[in-house]
Amino acid sequence: MELKEEDLLQRNVKGLAKKLKMAKVCILGLGGLGSNVAVLLARAGIGHLKLVDFDVVEASNLNRQQYRISHINMKKIEALKEIIKEINPFVEVDILNIKVSKENIHSIVGDIKIIVEAFDRAETKAMAIEELLSNNKIVVSASGMAGLGSSNEIITRKIKENFYLIGDNYSDYEEYSGIMSTRVMLCASHQANIVLRLILGEEKRGE
Repeated sequence: MELKEEDLLQRNVKGLAKKLKMAKVCILGLGGLGSNVAVLLARAGIGHLKLVDFDVVEASNLNRQQYRISHINMKKIEALKEIIKEINPFVEVDILNIKVSKENIHSIVGDIKIIVEAFDRAETKAMAIEELLSNNKIVVSASGMAGLGSSNEIITRKIKENFYLIGDNYSDYEEYSGIMSTRVMLCASHQANIVLRLILGEEKRGE
């Protein structure tokens, strides 16, 4: 049987395939947030993903990230591209093995408008958000997901016209000394959902 893209996406909301196929999204950081966002967007039928990370898969990643035991010691960009191609081979996936800095962030994202910020370190997150917002990119970020709080505390907030922040607005890793798949994936789902809404023009109805 020949696999067709429409067969993969037949349960998606109708009439959206063309817009999603034309869309490009850059994901900075492929850990608990970024790896899950990438897979969710691939399942939705996104046309083009640019995946950026410089790390390798470790055993400790498996409690919340999309990787498998077979991926341990692989570069995250290569492992995630492999996963995506097994889910939806029609997604165009560009990978970049690089550490993002103030000096290279603009050349990395290029002309891609929607950026998912999915870094672990607070200082890197702050730098990326500042640089990208100053360049009129749309940034979808997340923080405040540690511990085992109620899932109903995870919300999407529109901070600026081009900046969305997901989380519970109070928790952090240092306070709760650990992070679980459930709340990470909740945040990643929020990120992926607002990306889809932005692409499809749904966000204008209010967030």
